[in-house]
Amino acid sequence: MRTTIEMPTALMRAAKARAAEEGRSLKDLVNRAVAREVGLPATPNGKTERVKLPLIARDATPTVLVTNDDIADAFVAEDAERFASR
Repeated sequence: MRTTIEMPTALMRAAKARAAEEGRSLKDLVNRAVAREVGLPATPNGKTERVKLPLIARDATPTVLVTNDDIADAFVAEDAERFASR
């Protein structure tokens, strides 16, 4: 369904920037935001996009070792960066 939404210029610019940062369309960003606000799944039937993982041959030795602590530290740093400006 199509609709027209008027929003302040600063909000539109911020929304476009966020969509670009996430590699998504403005339409997708607005749909996800409204769905979250009204308590519905962001995608039809609650389905999510398919995740593509890199393939590694069975005999290949990983060149980067990532531990659970590394992942946890990355999440903490990401949260700190995201919420620092709020």
